[in-house]
This record gives sequence, structure tokens and C-alpha cells, in this order.
Amino acid sequence: MSDNELGNFLRARRAEVTPAEVGLPPGTRRRTPGLRRAEVAMLAGVSVEYLIRLEQGRDRRPSPQVLAALAGPLRLTAAERAHLYRLTKSGAICGGLVQAPERTVRPGLRAVLDQLEPAAAMLVNQVGDVLAHTAGMRRLAGPIGLLDGDPPNMMRYVFTDARARTALPDWAHVADEQVAMLKDGPPRPDFAGELTVLAGAEFTGRAERVPGLPRAHGVLRLAHPEAGALRMAYEMMVLPGDQGLRLVTHLPADEATAEALRRISPLRLVG
Repeated sequence: MSDNELGNFLRARRAEVTPAEVGLPPGTRRRTPGLRRAEVAMLAGVSVEYLIRLEQGRDRRPSPQVLAALAGPLRLTAAERAHLYRLTKSGAICGGLVQAPERTVRPGLRAVLDQLEPAAAMLVNQVGDVLAHTAGMRRLAGPIGLLDGDPPNMMRYVFTDARARTALPDWAHVADEQVAMLKDGPPRPDFAGELTVLAGAEFTGRAERVPGLPRAHGVLRLAHPEAGALRMAYEMMVLPGDQGLRLVTHLPADEATAEALRRISPLRLVG
């Protein structure tokens, strides 16, 4: 394996993008295919000298903001953005001073979830990992793709999965709430950096203006592929003794939603 994987990746992607793909005229005949460094630098808002340092491996820790800026002219897919972020190793928590998000669930909390069946309920941590959930949540959220991933992650789903825009009619509001949850606790520069690269301005704009303290309760609208239009009343309870874990429950907000859920569920979701 090369000791300059980041530079190799940037050069390879630059060579694969045509000027037309990024709105540039073909210009003069090119000795090599793809975009010139100057063109990428101009579109990304960085200097040519800095891009050269990145491609040559003389700077291997660009900021998430720089990576997000480069991802546009390089026409990176979501998977390629994630790969670019991993190559920088910028997800490491500096000095180990910030405790990692909780990723285990003690038996007592799992027992609580069991008692909540058949309601839709889940345990999530500060960065949106879904650590445990009821079968009711699987029936509600599985068909929209929310529980894909290992582990499933609410924030990645909202900001990077195209299905979220269809499933969540109030997507912008949900995205604001996810950012608020991320900011309600210890700083998470690692995860914030990842979302900056993956989602760009959709995330960074909210990170600048949305305060912490997400709403503890409300109504979530879903466009469910099996049940149709749903209105789910949610309650989010912080578990103070479990390092930022939250218990989130979703119950039908009206009788029409309750009836729609009965039709797709082998269990009765409401009394």
C-alpha cells in the first residue's frame, strides 16, 4: 500500500472529472485527462500550492471544511466522501481528552425496551447511533432505511441517505433537531468533521446557527412506504446515568395513524 493514499486518491479523482462536468469550457488541448490542479483549486476555493501539498503527501491532515470543498469539483459520491475522510484520519479525538460516545447498553435498559413492546422505541447516543430498538421500531423504521448500517445511525441517515428526504416530509426540521442533539453534550469534532465532509453546507450551516437542546417531544411526520402518511408523537428522555443515552419512543398521534400501523403490524401498536 502506498504511503500517500490521500494524494493518490485526489489525483485519481481529478483525472476522472471532465471540465464539462463542473461547468468549465474544454479550453486548450490537455496533455493529461481530467481537471488541472488550478481548476480544482479555483472551484474549491483553495490555493494551487496547497492542493499540490495534499497531492504530494506533504499535508495529510486537511480540515473537514477543505475536504468538503474539494469533494464538489471532484464529483465525489457519498461513499467516496466517506473514504476521503477516512484517509485523512482526521476522525481521531485529539489527545483522548473527550470520552467516546456510549456504545453499550446495560441489561436493565434492554429490559425496559422489552417492556415497551410493541411500541416503537429505541436507545440512541449523542452522535445518533441506534444502539437498541424494539420490534415495533423495526416495523416502523426498517422500511424507510433508518435502521440500515452497523450500527444504524440517525444523523448519517438524515444527512446522507437520499431516502430520508422522501420519508421525512419535514426534513429540514428533523435535520435541525439532529444537529441540536449532536451539540447537546461534549464537543464531537470527530463526528462533526465526518458530517461536514459527507453533507457539506447542509450540515455546516446548521452547525453554525442551530443551538443545542433538541426538543424533548413533538410530532414527526413520516411518508411510510407501507403504511402511507403517518403522524408519530415522540418523547425523548435523556438517561443521565448512561453517558448521553436517550430513550426515544414513537406512538401514533391520531387514530388514522394507529389504524394504518395496525394494518402493517402483526402486533397491535395501540390499546
